[in-house]
Amino acid sequence: MGDSSLSLYETLTYAVGVAGNLFSLSLITGQLFRRICQNKSTEQFSGLPYVYSLLNCLIVLWYGLPWVSQGVILVVTVNSVGALFHLSYSTTFIVFSENSKRFKMVGLLLAVFCIFALIIYVSLEFFRGPERQNFVGYLSIASLISMCASPLFIIKLVIRTKSVEFMPFYLSLATFLMSISFFTYGMLLHDFFIYLPNGVGAVLGLVQLLLYAYYSRRSSDISRLPLLVSN
Repeated sequence: MGDSSLSLYETLTYAVGVAGNLFSLSLITGQLFRRICQNKSTEQFSGLPYVYSLLNCLIVLWYGLPWVSQGVILVVTVNSVGALFHLSYSTTFIVFSENSKRFKMVGLLLAVFCIFALIIYVSLEFFRGPERQNFVGYLSIASLISMCASPLFIIKLVIRTKSVEFMPFYLSLATFLMSISFFTYGMLLHDFFIYLPNGVGAVLGLVQLLLYAYYSRRSSDISRLPLLVSN
């Protein structure tokens, strides 16, 4: 009976982790960049979320590798793929941005790789065993919490423009579902470094969905108003 319960628990944990991977892939393989490439312009889209996300993916990827943690391979798979996509996305922004934004993006990208190299060096050189896991784990939390600035930028833009054009629904939904999945995955593994930041991400994802519902409905109401007013 005990073995059966354990097997069910492990299966559930694995299933939730796989769900998180699938939602993450849907989040990073959207239609946004087809639009940018077709228009040859980044319009009002911001490249900052993808630079932040690249750094976050690299740190969490490092956290999931055997040199730091054991038994969180699904964290490694999603963040390795995520890092590749966010690197390609950041490169796309560099190609199609205006010169001022382009130089800023290049500088941020170089800073990301320098920070990641420093994290690897410090964690391997100065920490061992659980201390290394704690060090990288707290860094991953800090990275994920700072990455919350990215959805806040988008939320601010939506409120300022009163439009959800630059906050696609499927991205907000995928963010929410991914965060919920990895929050559950972290809870099942009793891994504080996974469930805490993803809990924050789930709340921000929910806020985006609520904003989308409010402003998209408001836009629909405005579009139904008569164009001419009869006296």
